[in-house]
Amino acid sequence: MSAAYPSPNHGDRRGHSVELIVLHYTAMQDGPSARDRLCDPDAEVSAHWLVHEDGSPEALVPEDRRAWHAGAGSWQGREDVNSRSIGIEIVNPGDHPFPMVQMDAVVTLVREIAARHGLGPAAVIGHSDMAPGRKSDPGPRFDWGRLAREGLALAAGQGEDRPLCDSLDAIGYPAADPDTRLAAFRLRFRSWGRGPETEADRRAAASLAKQQDAAAVPAARGSGSE
Repeated sequence: MSAAYPSPNHGDRRGHSVELIVLHYTAMQDGPSARDRLCDPDAEVSAHWLVHEDGSPEALVPEDRRAWHAGAGSWQGREDVNSRSIGIEIVNPGDHPFPMVQMDAVVTLVREIAARHGLGPAAVIGHSDMAPGRKSDPGPRFDWGRLAREGLALAAGQGEDRPLCDSLDAIGYPAADPDTRLAAFRLRFRSWGRGPETEADRRAAASLAKQQDAAAVPAARGSGSE
């Protein structure tokens, strides 16, 4: 881990502990451009970690500080995700595959962060999960299945055929119109899904809601409110 922490864009955690790991893509063409922006005080944006195309992880903000990566949104009814999370920016313009060496580095980094903060797979989410309709990263090309196989993220199975809205509430998706929430859910868990809600969507979401109930994001055990 670098001792320099080059980004000045951070603050205190406002009394909160780390409950989540939020994954992003940079939506920029290369690592140097992304690094420059994440370290530019005028941009007022940052992340704790930047994972370059060659798999090199770079620490930009200390993990005990509040980086400015998540913006507006919520997860499991809790807002100010910045104060509650570690942000990882992955260098990718948004429409390219993630190289294997880069995915290997993301897996290692997520595992290490989760171990440091006592987080389980339910605590690892995408920017698109907490901000449906506003954000789409890390996008449909990100290999969530790899993280799930490594025990670092949830994977959808076959649950009951129950109302989709109830399952999405239980998983943690914030309030939004039904189509927006369905799109955000599919982006991560059923990226091939198209058209109106289906039984397969409902059963996949129900399986995740059950896992979420069993695992629980640490904050569900009681962190202070703002």
